[in-house]
Amino acid sequence: MKTHSLAISGLLTMNLHALNNEGAEGNTLMTRMVEIVDEKGQLHTVNAVSGDMFKHIQAEHLFREAKAAGLPLCAGCAQFDANRIARDQGLAAEVEKSPGYHQAKQDGKVDSYNLSRVLQACILDDCEGILLTGWAGSRSLARKSCIEFGWVVGRPENTRTEVYMHVKYVPEGRGSGSGSEQNLGQNIFHRPASSGQYAVVLNVDLYRVGRNDITLNYDLDGEERQKRLRALLKSVLYTFVKPAGAHRNTQNPHILDFSGVVTVSSNSLPAPTVSALKSNYLDEVEVIAKNLNAIAVESSGLEVFRFKGLGEFSGVMGKIINSSLPWSD
Repeated sequence: MKTHSLAISGLLTMNLHALNNEGAEGNTLMTRMVEIVDEKGQLHTVNAVSGDMFKHIQAEHLFREAKAAGLPLCAGCAQFDANRIARDQGLAAEVEKSPGYHQAKQDGKVDSYNLSRVLQACILDDCEGILLTGWAGSRSLARKSCIEFGWVVGRPENTRTEVYMHVKYVPEGRGSGSGSEQNLGQNIFHRPASSGQYAVVLNVDLYRVGRNDITLNYDLDGEERQKRLRALLKSVLYTFVKPAGAHRNTQNPHILDFSGVVTVSSNSLPAPTVSALKSNYLDEVEVIAKNLNAIAVESSGLEVFRFKGLGEFSGVMGKIINSSLPWSD
């Protein structure tokens, strides 16, 4: 099945985590809190994990999958450097010396040529997006990410954050050290732990893998795009099997459940999402998919897969990974 896009709406149940924090005030670590409006229009302050954190988790899984599968990585991404291909000045110099670059410069198409070379060089820059300034003659070259994460937001009615006191164990000199600039001695500190059900929304534009944002042409062959597409989908699955983040050395989250719905589009119809902050979000997604299929110019292209638990989610994603083929216009 040629897959155009995929979306996930779900409810992730986690206990005693501290995946995303804002900083510290004195000896107290402050967790991330956000303001939201519920389906009845009421305001709430709830714990949340930023989409940036989950995007980083997914990108790290994609990096490891690319390493295991022998997929191309630029010099920066091969080290999982946050600067990614901007760090690869060797490739930039190679691009500027190439005959294609000089022809593109004459034709006024340096950016599209450079973007083509970026896509060919690295799966992470292709799938995760990048902004390059001053790279191989491009003033500002942007590659939009193929995957988009929303905030992972706690449901107000059943998500709570508590702050717990901890003491650094010191076998000698227990009465000294609190407040020391060198952090020596037996210091007292306060750390948050959050538990609850968290709404997840994400979208993956699979048709954009290997596609040049400027020329709108594919700069990779079908075989390479299929490898990248499947690696990208695997990284999405792994993100919920093993989420990373702050304080996992002693506050590895207890993941009890991940339930929701995966929508897959095999034509130009957008794969819909509805936030699990809405109580009947599963029914809403199915109704939207049914209505979109009914008005599609092409044949019905939306499929909906409900799942209850990580076991069913892994099964749904496994079927999609094994059956998906790269999109072609």
